[in-house]
Amino acid sequence: MFRTNTCGELNLKNQGQTVTLSGWVQNLREFGKLTFLDLRDRYGITQVVFNAEENQALYEKAHKLGREFVVQVTGLVKERENKNLNIPTGEIEIIASEFSILNSSEIPPFTIIDDTDGSEELRLKYRYLDLRRPEMSKKLIGRAKLFTIFRKYLDARDFLEIETPVLIKSTPEGARDFLVPSRIQPGAFYALPQSPQILKQLLMVSGADRYYQIVKCFRDEDFRGDRQPEFTQLDCEMSFVSQEDVLTTFEGLVKTVYREMLNKEVSIDRITYAECIKNYGSDKPDLRFDCKIIDVQDFLPSSEFVVFNQAIENGGIVSGINAKGCAAFTRKQIDAVIDYVKEPNRKLNGLVWIKLDDNGYKSSVDKFYNAEQLAALGSLLAMEKGDIVFLAADKESRVRKALGDLRLKLAKENGWIDETKWSIFWVIDFPLFEKDEETGETHFVHHPFCMPHTEDIQFLETEPLKVRGQLYDLVINGNEILSGSIRIHQKDLQDRIFKILGLSEEEKMDKFGFMLEAFKYGAPPHGGCAFGVDRWLMLMLGGDTIRDVIPFPKSSNGKDMMMDAPTGVDISQLEELAIKLTTNK
Repeated sequence: MFRTNTCGELNLKNQGQTVTLSGWVQNLREFGKLTFLDLRDRYGITQVVFNAEENQALYEKAHKLGREFVVQVTGLVKERENKNLNIPTGEIEIIASEFSILNSSEIPPFTIIDDTDGSEELRLKYRYLDLRRPEMSKKLIGRAKLFTIFRKYLDARDFLEIETPVLIKSTPEGARDFLVPSRIQPGAFYALPQSPQILKQLLMVSGADRYYQIVKCFRDEDFRGDRQPEFTQLDCEMSFVSQEDVLTTFEGLVKTVYREMLNKEVSIDRITYAECIKNYGSDKPDLRFDCKIIDVQDFLPSSEFVVFNQAIENGGIVSGINAKGCAAFTRKQIDAVIDYVKEPNRKLNGLVWIKLDDNGYKSSVDKFYNAEQLAALGSLLAMEKGDIVFLAADKESRVRKALGDLRLKLAKENGWIDETKWSIFWVIDFPLFEKDEETGETHFVHHPFCMPHTEDIQFLETEPLKVRGQLYDLVINGNEILSGSIRIHQKDLQDRIFKILGLSEEEKMDKFGFMLEAFKYGAPPHGGCAFGVDRWLMLMLGGDTIRDVIPFPKSSNGKDMMMDAPTGVDISQLEELAIKLTTNK
């Protein structure tokens, strides 16, 4: 056998045993007639000692080793004189009596340690080496453990793990599909699923009752740190349930995950979408710090300040946030804050600021408001000595978006976030429709299968902005980790939604005909959700991007650095698929 034990399990209880270990050479250290080898595998590191006085031939053989050689060592477990209590095996060492090189290795392009000298691009190119690092190995183990927890919890509650197909019909909604050409039917294409949404609803029609799947999904979209072209979801659906049933079931799963993964007990709150937007300017706020958006337009002291007055006359709002302890901001820092809210994705024209320090109140609008009026404004935002408040005036959506972003930016830059806390809550009661403030048009916000609240169905055609959906997101530390809804199961209600969306009978049948046909045969009330597994793992296990917790991820521009994909293909392959390129690249 290649080993009797792993490199992470031996301790003082094994003292006196003869064992065999196999693994990779982490490093070698020379001390006189002693050579110390750190042997590493997935489970940990064990120190091996070669003593020239006891076995000169073995000692000399060890000198042929290099970093990342694969070796097998047999020897006696002995208590170490100089213990390393930072690792589980740090109280023992192996006195080598037999030793063989299983495979040699070239010098790796970067050091295989947690504090590596390899750039991300280099580590992605040699991902199989990067995964040897203890930090990355722990993430692989954590990913596997999470999947085991999912299955154990859901299996115990009568969920069936069911696979859905990877080659499906293209129904472009939202993100772009990845398309797969058919050789047998030239000119026709499959799509890779962005989500098994329709398929899992059809499973409910089939009577499966409770379904789950740890599933790969694909979206051809622009890349960011938390996005990948292929990603993993825990996808779930349940029949004969209300929204409360779904929330309760998956609150239990979340609490189980934190208990078993991190040994933590967590609480899960509930906040309405309207409260989130009003108080934090986002439907996924980070609540590990307290900094609410406060509306002040109804309490403004009378003045001739045109910016505030015009915003209110035009139906806008005046709101602010209190940057606690930041009154010492320099003019350069204040200008940077103002430039931030002027960026194209926020579109504010500027901010008003008021600070309170040892010299009293100071503001960018001193000539419009006296000290007493500034104090009155400051009190609305719970201002104390050492604080600075930032006020914005514009259309409501712009103000809340900009202040919500600024709130998070200031928190990250000024250490307001308690990294030991977990902020976990449901966002409920999302609107089904929203009004575009630029065009005035009302449009559907979510996918067209979301069930409205029963009491709001009466407003679908007449006052759609009043209609709330039975939708729910789970937000963890400012990240959307789960999204779901109760689904429409009656054909007539689904037809009403499609009509509001402006889909013709032909478009409706072309995109969703097979689903509507299924709904003729008794679809049960049902609902479900999907967890973004990669993002959740990143939060629990650490990492700057979800690439850190995906075994073989794509780079920030969507390229597989290791396999050098995507690449061109042979012209004969394209001819078989009846495809002709419009570029010579």
